[in-house]
Amino acid sequence: MSCLLCGSANRAEFGGEMLIHFRGLKNLDIPPVWVFPELLICLDCGFSQFAIPKDQLALLARGTPTSEATATS
Repeated sequence: MSCLLCGSANRAEFGGEMLIHFRGLKNLDIPPVWVFPELLICLDCGFSQFAIPKDQLALLARGTPTSEATATS
C-alpha cells in the first residue's frame, strides 16, 4: 500500500501517544483523553494515518461537547 499524499511505498509503523482536549472555554471541565494509536507514517513526505482504539474512542464520544460550545471556540 502506498502513501495517500505522495504515492511512496516508504512507510513505517510506530506507536504513538497523544492527549486530546475538547475545544472551547465551556469544555474546560471535561478532562482530556489519552490516546495510544498505531501510526503509519510516510518516511518521504511525513503524511501520517492513525485510528483511535475503540475504548479511547468511546471516551471521546461520551465527552463530546455540544455543537454550540464548539462553535464558540
